[in-house]
Amino acid sequence: MSRTALVTGVSRTGGIGAAIARRLSADGFRLFLTGWSPHDATQVYGEEPGGGERIADELGAHFLAVDFADPEAPARVIAAARDALGRIDALVANHARSSQQSLSQLTAAELDLSFAVNARATLLLVRHFAEQADSGRIVLFSSGQYHGAMPDELPYIASKAVLQQLTASLAVELAPRRITVNCVNPGPNDTGYATGAPHERVARAMPGGRWGTPDDAARLVAWLCSDDADWVTGQTIASDGGWSARGSS
Repeated sequence: MSRTALVTGVSRTGGIGAAIARRLSADGFRLFLTGWSPHDATQVYGEEPGGGERIADELGAHFLAVDFADPEAPARVIAAARDALGRIDALVANHARSSQQSLSQLTAAELDLSFAVNARATLLLVRHFAEQADSGRIVLFSSGQYHGAMPDELPYIASKAVLQQLTASLAVELAPRRITVNCVNPGPNDTGYATGAPHERVARAMPGGRWGTPDDAARLVAWLCSDDADWVTGQTIASDGGWSARGSS
């Protein structure tokens, strides 16, 4: 019997979510994908209209456009994925709201929205996934905030820190049910958010002399979803080419 996976945050054909979907599909997973392009429109890399649908068509997957700012969205997504796939064996919560606010720019509205999308929605996805699973894999996504300062992205890193800190507790609760819970930090990943001099500066600073790629992160996620990772849980793992080892975020 083939395995199934729900992968969130799949809205651009060159993003980490797309790379994860392609890697899991190659490993034999049937997929349900979600994405929310309006968020991309606010970012430097811009919106890719229909990107999520194109990835789904490429892989023979199901796709649902969903805004995780809606508190009912996680339950709706799990229900739709179960209707489409019959069951869900793996949950990869790759979606994120990214925002640039330092302390002097901080607003309650942005804090609430970042926590809603990044932390609340992910935790509710985990809850509803666990309710329908008697075994499985959960992969959360953090950032580099636990390795070093990121003072210009406070709402983002605060909400991502929640997931990193919760990973061990979720893993302990779900271990008796043979559900593993791990967290991935993809490090500086070349998904289009940095160009020109900033891009070159990071590449020079990387121990391996290059940015990470979406497929670098996807290979780690695929392994965590595999049978080989059955005894790995409660871990935060960086796929960052040694970036964190040099003391930078």
